Amino acid sequence: MPFYKKPYNKQQKVYYPCAMMQGNSVETETIAKDLAKISTVSNFDVQAVLGGISGVMHTRMAQGKSVHINGLGYFRYVRDTTGVKSLNDFDFQKQVKAVRIKFIPERSKLSNGTYTRALVDSDELEWIEFSPDTKDTTSGGEDGNGDTEENPLK
Repeated sequence: MPFYKKPYNKQQKVYYPCAMMQGNSVETETIAKDLAKISTVSNFDVQAVLGGISGVMHTRMAQGKSVHINGLGYFRYVRDTTGVKSLNDFDFQKQVKAVRIKFIPERSKLSNGTYTRALVDSDELEWIEFSPDTKDTTSGGEDGNGDTEENPLK
């Protein structure tokens, strides 16, 4: 179940629901173990493939391609840039401020003509208000040594 909090926006003088992460991130080893449980592939084989996926994706995106992973979605490079008024002032290196990855979740058409996105099944999501007293009861927020790591997304 995902969590939310209700921060106050002072400029607009309104409260907005804001998604929150609970506990630590789920690490590759845990994802690999979960995938191994539902397949015929071992945990170590899954980890080996997942360990190489970023390099393969980088190579393909560096060739100007998007990467589509069935059931997950599309990945591609995008840039944060600044514009110039004159073509004479155009300098690609100076105008590119950052390169990022854009992720577009896979979508599928439902029988009623609407679409649903991969990873987001809103019928199964029950949002719970986050409080400091909320305890993380899920497993998988540990690194490979059994130690918990701080979540960089908090």
